[in-house]
Amino acid sequence: MYNYRIEIEYDGGRYDGWQRLGKDASTNTIESRLCEIIARMTGETVDMYAGSRTEKGVHALCQTANFKLEKEVKAIEIKNYLNRYLPRDIAVMSVTEADERFHSQLNAKSKIYEYRLDTGNVANVFRRKYAYHTFDKPDFDAMRKAAGYFEGKHDFKAFTTAKKSKSTEKTIKKISVEYEGARAYIRIEADDFLHNMARYIIGMMLDVGNGIKKPEDVKRCLDGENIQMSLPAESYGLFLVKVVY
Repeated sequence: MYNYRIEIEYDGGRYDGWQRLGKDASTNTIESRLCEIIARMTGETVDMYAGSRTEKGVHALCQTANFKLEKEVKAIEIKNYLNRYLPRDIAVMSVTEADERFHSQLNAKSKIYEYRLDTGNVANVFRRKYAYHTFDKPDFDAMRKAAGYFEGKHDFKAFTTAKKSKSTEKTIKKISVEYEGARAYIRIEADDFLHNMARYIIGMMLDVGNGIKKPEDVKRCLDGENIQMSLPAESYGLFLVKVVY
């Protein structure tokens, strides 16, 4: 078997995520588009594994995935064929032949997500599909204080919609809040993310920034206190930056 590693960027706006299984199964996914074209090219049905399975509407600046073929095909031919037939909102940046044991999901050390904000008085027309407009400028100092409570190893069962999970304990390595002019960014690096976890974290940070919640409410949630949770942030402002190996 020949193992191929690919790096992909995509606009997730019109897709049901990287993969959608179970009762909400869908073929309108990034994975389905890639696998369909690989099957057309090679005649082989492949299983593709992603470093981080992005959710519905979430974008990727650099997603890492891998798949195996029984017959060897030149990596550059796979890249060119995919980019020729993929829709224009999905692009393959690189294809390389990887070690047979490489697994994009199991070998990942951490994953980095970024949430983009438009803090201008009037929403920017050209960023409306990729940045959440806050209407008022958030309190970034309060948001940074809230971020400090999230960092470290915690039980994030209150910050996910996952009904079943082997473990809800995850480690947030770092959360940064940066801004310049009317643009702001929340970047989160964690060893792994539960379903919708990044969006729930950002939703609470936005509530802190808008004065709806206090930074200390983060600690109360993580400690298991029964307080009203923030709504998850809109998916269109969220980007997978990269998967770290």
